[in-house]
Amino acid sequence: MTKQFKRVGVLMGGPSLERAVSLVSGRAVVHGLKQAGYDVVGIDVKDEELILPDGLEAVFIALHGEFGEDGVVQRLLTERGIPYTGPGPDASLRSFDKAMCKEALEEVGLPVPAYEVIRLSSERTLPLPIVIKPLRQGSSYGVHRILREQEYERAYTDTHAYEGLVLVEAYIEGRELTVGIVGRDPLPVVEILAPDGNYDYDAKYTTGASSYVVPADLTAEQTARCQELAMATFDTLGCRGLSRVDFRMDKDGQIFILENNTIPGFTPTSLLPKAARQAGIEFPELCDKIMQLACI
Repeated sequence: MTKQFKRVGVLMGGPSLERAVSLVSGRAVVHGLKQAGYDVVGIDVKDEELILPDGLEAVFIALHGEFGEDGVVQRLLTERGIPYTGPGPDASLRSFDKAMCKEALEEVGLPVPAYEVIRLSSERTLPLPIVIKPLRQGSSYGVHRILREQEYERAYTDTHAYEGLVLVEAYIEGRELTVGIVGRDPLPVVEILAPDGNYDYDAKYTTGASSYVVPADLTAEQTARCQELAMATFDTLGCRGLSRVDFRMDKDGQIFILENNTIPGFTPTSLLPKAARQAGIEFPELCDKIMQLACI
């Protein structure tokens, strides 16, 4: 296949709390793109002053968290006329802000867990069990599953410290599932088997801590429903290029959308590459497919 771009940059690192994870993702993408035949420059972004080398035709964004997934770097690249991977500025922000994401999905009737946004711990009205999250963080920073009331205040204090607003979400006991999307193709469903059913930071990034079933052991109808909901989420939020949509499925088989990740991980334990491999797409080809979709 003729490549749309030849000399490309991979943005990695960044100023967010997810810098270390992003560097691992970015280095993996640099290697994958080189294997796919690109002239690649890895760009370690240290702050929000985006300095790019001359001669780049496009960039692959492997920046996780703030500045990478919140639409800021996408807006800068759009203004400079540089094609980039993944959704545009508005879709990125709608996906990154958990309240905005849930409001958009709820507005069109897509299933999300009951939720509320609070500033003070005393404002909470949802009963236990719950999950609390900062509105604008990724990689499970500040995320706590709370099963007993005595756990709440300490967890709330930690979550609140990130940005002052806390998303409280009903905890859906059941199975953790995710669907990656490349272009307009939903990938096989992945089931995440985390220790004690809690897919926190350590469970995500410690090799061997969690296990994964690809494709997930679901009925044909459940698989189709997950992929259908993933595409509906992708379209409702205005995404393009790639995303990964996370779900919980309760014991009755009802599926709830948790969130949409516009720049999913590309680490050795990341979910999108696992699903792509199950679909017959090896890592260099996956990087190439995503790079080919870059646009302004």
